[in-house]
Amino acid sequence: MRPIENWSSSRYGASILDRDAINSCKLHLKILARIDTRKNWSKIALNQRWLELDLLVLLKTRKMPILELESGPLVEDEKKQSPTTLNKILCLEELFSLEVWRASLAELLGTAVLVFAMDTIVISSYETQTKTPHLIMSFLIAVTITVLLLATFPISGGHINPVISLAASLTGVISLSRAAIYILAQCVGGVLGALALQSVVNTKIEQTFSLGGCTLTIVVPSANGPLVIGLETRQALWLEIICTFVFLFASIWIAFDKRQAKHLGRVVVCSIIGVVVGLIVFISTTVTSTKGYAGVGMNPARCLGPALIRGGHLWNGHWVFWAGPVFACVAFALYTKLIPSQLLHN
Repeated sequence: MRPIENWSSSRYGASILDRDAINSCKLHLKILARIDTRKNWSKIALNQRWLELDLLVLLKTRKMPILELESGPLVEDEKKQSPTTLNKILCLEELFSLEVWRASLAELLGTAVLVFAMDTIVISSYETQTKTPHLIMSFLIAVTITVLLLATFPISGGHINPVISLAASLTGVISLSRAAIYILAQCVGGVLGALALQSVVNTKIEQTFSLGGCTLTIVVPSANGPLVIGLETRQALWLEIICTFVFLFASIWIAFDKRQAKHLGRVVVCSIIGVVVGLIVFISTTVTSTKGYAGVGMNPARCLGPALIRGGHLWNGHWVFWAGPVFACVAFALYTKLIPSQLLHN
C-alpha cells in the first residue's frame, strides 16, 4: 500500500488512499459510464474504507458515475500511470517477454520448413519438365501452407510470413514489438531453411534453379555471350503490391476477424489461406509467362534465405520482394481503417 495525497473532498472525510485501488475503481467507473448514459452523477468520492462498498452499489444499480476529481496531483498521477496509446501500440514490455520469444520459435521453425519445402517444390516442378509445372507447384504450395499454418497456429498464431506479422500489427491484432520479434524469427528461419536445402542438393541443381529463390532475372548462355532474361522491376513491384494485397484481403482478413474465424473453424480458415496463396502463385507465374521470373514472393523471409545463402543474381531487384509487401500492408491497414466501426468485427 503506497500512501498518496489526502482526499480532502471525500464525503467520508479526509483519508489516505491507495493509488492502485483508486485507479482500479476509476477504471470500473469509466466502464460503467459507457454502459449507461441515462444518469448523471455529479461527484463520487472514494476512500480506502468505502471503496468496495461504493463499487458494489454501483455495479448492482448499473448507474452512470461521472467522476469529477478536485485533486489535481492525483489526476496528473493517473495520467502518468495509465498506458498511453503509443505504449499500447508498441507494447515494449513484450520485447523482454519470455513467452513471446518462446512463441517466436514456432515462427522460426515454421518458416524454415516452409522455405525448405517450397523451394524444393519449385525446383522439382521445373526439373521434372512436366507440361503443367505451374499448376502442380501451386497445388503443392497450397497444401504445404495449410499444414504449416495448422502446426504453428496454436503456439504463435500461425504467421510464418513477415507480411502477416506486419499486417497484424498495423491493424492492431498484435503489438509492433511482437511483430518485430516474429519477423526476426522468420528471417532467421528462412536462412536456416535455405541452408538445409543447400546441404541436400548438388551444386548443379543449386546453380540451375537458384536454390528455388525469388528471382526477377537470370543469366543464361547464348551465342552472343551471357544473356539476362526476366521481368522488369516495375512490373515485378506492381505484382508484389497487387498480389500481396489480394492475399491479405481475400484470406488473412478472415483470420483476423474473430467472428468469421470462430464460425468457420481453424482448419477451414487455414485451408482458405493455403488455397488463396496457391492461386496467386499460379496467376503470377502464368500471367507474365516470362522465363527467369520465379513468380510473386509475398514472403520476404522466404526470399531472403536463398539470397543470403546462394547470393549472386538473387540480389538483383531483391528490394522489390520487401518494398512491394510493405506497400500492400500499409494499403490494407488503410482499408481496414475506412471500414465503419459497426462493421468491423475484430
